[in-house]
Amino acid sequence: MSKKLLISNARLVREVDVLIKGDRIEKIGSGLTADSNTEVLDASGKLLLPGMIDEQVHFREPGLTNKGEIATESAAAVAGGVTSFMDMPNVNPQTTTRSALADKYKLAEDRCRSNYGFYFGATNTNIEEVKALQVGEACGIKAFMGASTGNMLVDSTEALENLFEHAPIIVATHCEHSPTIRDNEAKAKVEFGENVPMSEHPRIRSANACLLSSSQAVDLARRHDALLHVLHLTTAIEMGLFAKGHRSTKRITAEVCVHHLWYDESSYEELGTRIKCNPAIKTSEDRDALMKAVNEDRIDIIATDHAPHTIAEKSRSYFKAPAGLPLVQHVMLCLFDMAHAGKLDYEKIVDKTSHAVADIFGVVERGYVREGYFADLVIMDPDKPTEVTSASLLAKCHWSPFEGHTFRSSVDTTIVNGTIVYQNGVLTNDLAGRKLEFVRAR
Repeated sequence: MSKKLLISNARLVREVDVLIKGDRIEKIGSGLTADSNTEVLDASGKLLLPGMIDEQVHFREPGLTNKGEIATESAAAVAGGVTSFMDMPNVNPQTTTRSALADKYKLAEDRCRSNYGFYFGATNTNIEEVKALQVGEACGIKAFMGASTGNMLVDSTEALENLFEHAPIIVATHCEHSPTIRDNEAKAKVEFGENVPMSEHPRIRSANACLLSSSQAVDLARRHDALLHVLHLTTAIEMGLFAKGHRSTKRITAEVCVHHLWYDESSYEELGTRIKCNPAIKTSEDRDALMKAVNEDRIDIIATDHAPHTIAEKSRSYFKAPAGLPLVQHVMLCLFDMAHAGKLDYEKIVDKTSHAVADIFGVVERGYVREGYFADLVIMDPDKPTEVTSASLLAKCHWSPFEGHTFRSSVDTTIVNGTIVYQNGVLTNDLAGRKLEFVRAR
């Protein structure tokens, strides 16, 4: 007999009950009753949301497991209300062949608390592998169009034209113009030597460097009628590249990451390299423009770009400290604080973290609280504070830029495929995550 869970008195815009049978939502209504075989979870005063689908994370496996692992980072994810993630290909070995992609999926089996999908990585030389990629094998094709390492920088004109012409699924791009960045680095070294202050980061990784690359990506997508999703936008000037309106009318969509909505360049003085990321956190005016773009549906998705490094690595000088920070455990708390401050409403948070992701990437039967859909849910308590302490951190790197901060809300319960995986600050022993299914083709 399939287990049943009745969530009663939750606020889902209106107060509702949700009956889960097995891994699916069986019924949504009011006044639902439970039989003797049904567990009841009273969510009075709390908000029931579809779990976040984080479509940009770096969980570091395989090959970089000193920083993070699928097991540890998925634990941090469900503690943060993230029920599904899509992981990037810049691991070791890189996910740039279909065989490496298949191996990565095998690596995740029976080890994830959250659902998982993986990107295929484009390079200057693997266009035949791109052409052979089948719909459903990957969540998308990641193209580092600037500022990458190893052979994952796609900067050949021929390779980019081929990628956008032949990609069978959505192309997701990191857009920064490497020649501009190198020029800015050289200028900074002339002025500061090797001791470049973190305050120079948004000028080295400048707005112009972002615009040059994102403009190129948009032009390529339009000329080849490709599906394009531009990741982690950071500047006001780039917003003109993207249309307002519902994603159903677009073939070019956009993402912002939560730290670019939370921090601005004034934060470097306190946090330094802990918030070094690429593209860089920029001005308060840029941050405000990003928030405006979210609210007017010019930006379609909010994600994390969760990218853990050890604290020893992050403690190095400007040029030696790696870019990236751990965020999955606190993303929903950040967004709820923004809602408390009147910058976002709850409906917009749900749309940008769940609904839009499912629609844009073609995630099968997830991302919504709907009868018949998989029961991937998070119950948020908007009025119970959460203090971020070292002891509470679950990411393997075991640090957070939010340590010492108290958020106004808390993640009460996270449910993946009908199974409670996190509740009242404690992980359960259930590894309920499954491979995501994707159906959106070019």
